[in-house]
Amino acid sequence: MLFLVFGSSGSGKTAALEALRRRGVPRLELHDFDELGVPPDADTTWRQRANERWVRRALGLEAHGVDVLLAGQTPYGELLAAPSASGLDGLSACLLDCDDGVRLARLRRRGSAWLEAVPGDLSDFVAWAEWMRGHARDPQWRPEVIRASGDPSMRWERWANWREGDSRWCVRVVDSTALGIEQVADALAAWVEEERGASASGR
Repeated sequence: MLFLVFGSSGSGKTAALEALRRRGVPRLELHDFDELGVPPDADTTWRQRANERWVRRALGLEAHGVDVLLAGQTPYGELLAAPSASGLDGLSACLLDCDDGVRLARLRRRGSAWLEAVPGDLSDFVAWAEWMRGHARDPQWRPEVIRASGDPSMRWERWANWREGDSRWCVRVVDSTALGIEQVADALAAWVEEERGASASGR
């Protein structure tokens, strides 16, 4: 099974991943999406092709009874449309989010070197977070943001007709605004176990 934790920068994905690593969740490999390496000219096409690489890795581990938790910027609908995603035993998504003011404060604490190295400005991270909130709720929330360009092998038709409230579009939301990192890790660990149980029971 592949567990996707997605969210705009500043939501706490990296810190939560580190906290989960320290706990050693059984039969679960934890990965940051950017472990593959991010080229200077990374764009939507690059991200979508990297999604497929992660899906294939998860498929290989599934054969050995190991799940993958992947944390990054990949929206749920984008991973669902990866060419090989239909071969997974299960795919579950969680949006890790926080208030915009908290996000901006966290990003500023990363320092000027980080701010100068990333493309765009801080308002772009806020806008991306806002889009992700809509996407987590409704598959028809401005889908052109991820579908307008990119890898032509993407299988958007898998969810093109789904609407808000469809049981197949079920994204857990964890708000890290007022949580410590261990509390965020608690919430993610509980989500993983809940989803594993649902998968085992056929739900």
